Amino acid sequence: MTDTQGNSNRLQHAGAGSRSIGTGVIALAIVLALIAAIMGSWYTIDQGDRGVLLTNGALSSVVDPGLHFKLPWLQRVEKISLRQQVLKWGCENQSDCGNLPAMQAYSRDQQPADMRVTVNFHVPAAEVSNVYTNYGSIEALADRIIARKAPQEIKTVFGQYDAVSVIQNRAKFNKDVADAISAVTDGPVMIDSVQVENIDFSDAYEQAVEARMTAQVEVQKQEQNLQQEKIKADIAVTQAKGRADSVKAEAEASAYKTKIEGEATAEAIKARAAALANNPLLVELTKAEKWDGELPKSMIPGSTVPFLELSTPAPVAN
Repeated sequence: MTDTQGNSNRLQHAGAGSRSIGTGVIALAIVLALIAAIMGSWYTIDQGDRGVLLTNGALSSVVDPGLHFKLPWLQRVEKISLRQQVLKWGCENQSDCGNLPAMQAYSRDQQPADMRVTVNFHVPAAEVSNVYTNYGSIEALADRIIARKAPQEIKTVFGQYDAVSVIQNRAKFNKDVADAISAVTDGPVMIDSVQVENIDFSDAYEQAVEARMTAQVEVQKQEQNLQQEKIKADIAVTQAKGRADSVKAEAEASAYKTKIEGEATAEAIKARAAALANNPLLVELTKAEKWDGELPKSMIPGSTVPFLELSTPAPVAN
């Protein structure tokens, strides 16, 4: 009898202990649930992000940056970044481009080229609900709106340029590509910029271009030499013409001088002859002016003695 009562008491104690443990577990679970509820009732949105508040999976509102509260288990928040995002094609290290393939296109003159292209974009704040509702995430948005359309637009624009012109007009080509991508991007996204960072043609084409450029440089050099020789020749002709004009001018001046002197001499002779004709005694006057008053000291036999005609001149009629 005593053993039976002992067993009964042990069973009673064991049951009491089990109930105590169960109560403790339940209490602990309640406490943990309360802690989880409290911890899950608040959240923060960073600057540059927006929060999409979902109640039982339905979009309730778009939340601005800061501290916010929500209903535990019934509500959750998905974050959408407004920061600038990047898509890349043709990376040197393919892992930098993610799953985007290499970008290869053909120019108008059928020259193949590998291009490295970067597209920068962002989601406007007003389009956050649209992004989540229709695309679910920025990654899905970028894949559907940009990644599927941009390569074709880039290839189309590249095909409008010759290989040489696309290199010479990189700025215009880059702008045309950006305009084309922006035109076909019709979703809740803003294209910030498009950069065609590199255009890599085949080795054969680049060697051909290098050879052509070398030839053009040589031609330009020869043209410059020819131009210099032409300038030298023009200078020589100009100098020769200048010398000829100078000689001609000197000859004309000399001839003019001779002419003037001859005319002056002729006029003097003419005037002197006229004076002699009008004044016969002018000759005797000249002789008298030049005679020193002495007769010759020696004379040739039979010669005459010089003399002056001293007769009185005839009176001038009134």
